[in-house]
Amino acid sequence: MKSFVLTTSLQLVAVFLFLAGSSPLLAQPDTYRLQTVVEGIPVPWGMVWLDNGDMLVSNRAGELYRVSDGNIGQPLVGTPTVHANGQGGLLDIHLHPDYPATDWIYFTYSSREGEGQGSHTALMRARLAGNTLIDKEVLYKGEGNTTRGQHYGSRIAFDDQGYVYFSIGDRGAHFENAQQLDRDGGKIYRLHDDGRIPADNPFSIPDGTRSAVFSYGHRNPQGMDRHPVTGQIWAHEHGPRGGDEVNIIQAGKNYGWPIIGYGINYNGQPLAVATQREGVEQPVWYWDPSIAPSGMTFISSDRYPRWQGKLLVGSLKFAHLVLLELDGNTVTGAETLFEGIGRTRNVRQGPDGYLYVATEGKGIIRIIPE
Repeated sequence: MKSFVLTTSLQLVAVFLFLAGSSPLLAQPDTYRLQTVVEGIPVPWGMVWLDNGDMLVSNRAGELYRVSDGNIGQPLVGTPTVHANGQGGLLDIHLHPDYPATDWIYFTYSSREGEGQGSHTALMRARLAGNTLIDKEVLYKGEGNTTRGQHYGSRIAFDDQGYVYFSIGDRGAHFENAQQLDRDGGKIYRLHDDGRIPADNPFSIPDGTRSAVFSYGHRNPQGMDRHPVTGQIWAHEHGPRGGDEVNIIQAGKNYGWPIIGYGINYNGQPLAVATQREGVEQPVWYWDPSIAPSGMTFISSDRYPRWQGKLLVGSLKFAHLVLLELDGNTVTGAETLFEGIGRTRNVRQGPDGYLYVATEGKGIIRIIPE
């Protein structure tokens, strides 16, 4: 394992430590040790902890690894066949909230099943027997396959009632998908844990809409978590050039993409018509320029008293973390942490109370307060 120490003075004067072959890490107003606990997984997308302390880590290329005391085993048998296409592959992983009593494990991934060339995002659940996934069930598969390799989403979260939420991006082919309720993509979906559609879903009526849809108007949500106090589902999503958003997900709400937004197209031209429109939700926070957010977790652990009650977000673009200050449902400020930590794909609070950061090419890092 590799360890790195960060220190600052009481006057918050930045002190930098340089990692071999990387950008400097910006010191924080406390002392932390950054410990690399898993190495060798190129793009660790999802991570969960089993009841014996082992980790399950998904690699975007399609492998699912069991990690024991930092040692990576052989890929598990029986993982879903993925279309490793650009941003697609084996994506998020989440345990049932009653695990291990209810021993279901949930996955999102890019699937070729269905009509058309290419793939779309699917949600599966399975059980783990030794190092093999069994009893696999596809609970939802987005329709309208495309060969585009962008905007699969996808994160998974459970609320306090045991409903499972998952996100599918607009797939980068047709922005208008996000506004069309009869087409998959650009949505956050809600299901019972067994895949049934809840009777009180906002569009559960026979009018041609996708009855699993809970909210729409999303571009590419790659972060989602349940607020530990309110139980609300929060999510963030990629904007284009600017306009990454943090939203509180509510039933039937329209979050605007591509009608409204705070970013511009990659060619520098205007994209959204406006930044506000009546009947369309405003984000609780947005970034301009874009940070390319991926992964998020609410911090409830006593190990981080200064960070408790705040929201931690990873940045792919700037290879750092962002700590969002919260006052109820209002984001009141943002603090940049650990510049140079690596392209951050996911952040999770583990059952041991420590924060874990999954980075592309640098491994999974544990943040240890000293």
